[in-house]
Amino acid sequence: MTTSKNGLGRALGAGAALVLAAGAAAAATEAPFPSKPVRIIVQYQAGGSTDILARLVAEGLSKRLGQPVVVENRSGAGGIIGTDYVAKSPPDGHTLLLTVPGPVTANLVLYSKLPYDPRTDLRMVSDIATTRTVLAVHPSVPATDFKSLIAAAKAAPGKYSMGSWGPGTQPHQVQVYMDKAYGLQTMHVPYKGESPMAIDLIGGVIQMTVGSVTTLQPYIKAGKLRPLAVAGPRRARALPDVPTFAEQGYADEVYAMTGPTSLMAPAKTPDAVIERLGREVSAVVRQPEVSRRIEELGAEPVGNLPPEAAAAYKAFLPVTLKLTQATGVKLD
Repeated sequence: MTTSKNGLGRALGAGAALVLAAGAAAAATEAPFPSKPVRIIVQYQAGGSTDILARLVAEGLSKRLGQPVVVENRSGAGGIIGTDYVAKSPPDGHTLLLTVPGPVTANLVLYSKLPYDPRTDLRMVSDIATTRTVLAVHPSVPATDFKSLIAAAKAAPGKYSMGSWGPGTQPHQVQVYMDKAYGLQTMHVPYKGESPMAIDLIGGVIQMTVGSVTTLQPYIKAGKLRPLAVAGPRRARALPDVPTFAEQGYADEVYAMTGPTSLMAPAKTPDAVIERLGREVSAVVRQPEVSRRIEELGAEPVGNLPPEAAAAYKAFLPVTLKLTQATGVKLD
């Protein structure tokens, strides 16, 4: 009888040990978040509007998470380097990506072989802000609205050029669409970024562009550029007197595009971590001081939650892919 009791005791003890071991393993797997500093990767050089937004979010997020949140710039190859780095990072919420649309939308068309697939390797946390774009022309162009620009370009084949910040980008999409839709003969002039493009536009080297309100707003307010129309469903807060394309009778998809700046994480990041990040980022963006700073940059604060951001990306992606394909551009 004694032997039987000892055997039962040993069995119970072994069972308890297994339960404790399993619990310890689960606890190790589900480590509290955040357990170390969080990094936000930006695919472009420091000082640009994306980098500024990242640092603005990082400051507020650090206070809410109780851990340092640092911005790291990994630029190059049209955003591929930084995006791929995050896609292949441990999915624990400690490495995030702040991205504009191109690297997670248009790159799927522009490059035959990407080292990542944003649809399966990344997931949305939140849209931080929406960057609005504006069709602007050099003051020498005889146009005060979109209709008169079309007329001017039609009357002078080959005279007008559309600057862009790279092949396949929104200005290039608009230029291709305008030529096909209205029988125009304009030229596309790609630049390595918006800043050099804006300088040449001010100097009259090129005649028009569809650029971010963030970049072009100061030149518009100084009278160095003339705005004709803003893209998107409503007027831009930073340029309230400039009508949309739709208000002028042009409601085509290419004229309705806006550019979200989004926070993303590796695809296998746990739901609980994504939800926590989404709540905290939303709270940061909705702070009056942060919203004001975003608006000063010419963008519009969003701060939506993960399900809303994911739905927006799902709707945005096919339209962007179609418009990029229409340019016929391949970068590899």
